[in-house]
Amino acid sequence: MANTLVQDLIEAGIHFGQRSSGWNPKMGPYIYGKRNGIHIIDIKETIKGLLLAKKFIAKTVSEGKDVCFVGTKRQAKSVLETRVADVKMHWVTERWLGGTLTNFRTIRSRLKRLVELEAIEANDNFASYSKKMESQLRRETKKIKRNLDGIRNMEKLPGVLVVVDVRVEVTALQEARKLGIPTICLIDTDGDPEAADIAIPGNDDSMRSIDVVIRELCLACAEGRQMRQGSDQGGSTGGSSGDSGGLGGPGGDAGRQRRSRRPSQYSASSTGNEAGGGGGDSRPAPSPAGA
Repeated sequence: MANTLVQDLIEAGIHFGQRSSGWNPKMGPYIYGKRNGIHIIDIKETIKGLLLAKKFIAKTVSEGKDVCFVGTKRQAKSVLETRVADVKMHWVTERWLGGTLTNFRTIRSRLKRLVELEAIEANDNFASYSKKMESQLRRETKKIKRNLDGIRNMEKLPGVLVVVDVRVEVTALQEARKLGIPTICLIDTDGDPEAADIAIPGNDDSMRSIDVVIRELCLACAEGRQMRQGSDQGGSTGGSSGDSGGLGGPGGDAGRQRRSRRPSQYSASSTGNEAGGGGGDSRPAPSPAGA
């Protein structure tokens, strides 16, 4: 299985980085070499980060939390909408609205408005409204659905944020860091690995490489969901009085996530040895923006 994964990653071109003239020096530990002016990413580091991310996602989902995938660049949109929907997780592919996490209550109110508009359309197809009002309501429905359709079932803050290209999703990463939400990022040689808690070095401009990485992370989500269902069944037979304290509503979950994160919390040593040692993943996280 490991050999198949390595072969898929290489065939997808995940080891091709950016031009050496535009690299980020912080990505030095993840670069194998340079060829024809293009940096080559060390595939061992990619595998190490991917396995560590899969283990962390499976553990997080098994604890009752969800994963939100963010990729608004053109190469990632179709991949996220197809892969993530299959495992019933959440995604943002159109545009990251400022405050999606930090102002989550307002986002939920807009999603409730979407439900109201869809109910009106289903009942009489806006026949009881004037043509001008019908046009406004249809335009409002289309706008909300375009921006928030992927997170319409996200009732609480996610336990993990998966990001494709840290240079594009700066706002999402800043909000996650402010709330203490762990981040897993696919980072090219021109990105900053310190922006992520778990970095997966790889080509973030290739649709095929993005597809392979998201496929593996979605498999981890499915594994975690199975573990969650198994624990729920075991808890129901032995008494489920202790399960309700860990999930709670959006407010309680957000309160726990606001605690500052320790970078060593996401190192390979704390999640097992399946990532092949993972000694390089215990780098200190950067200070919050503006600090």
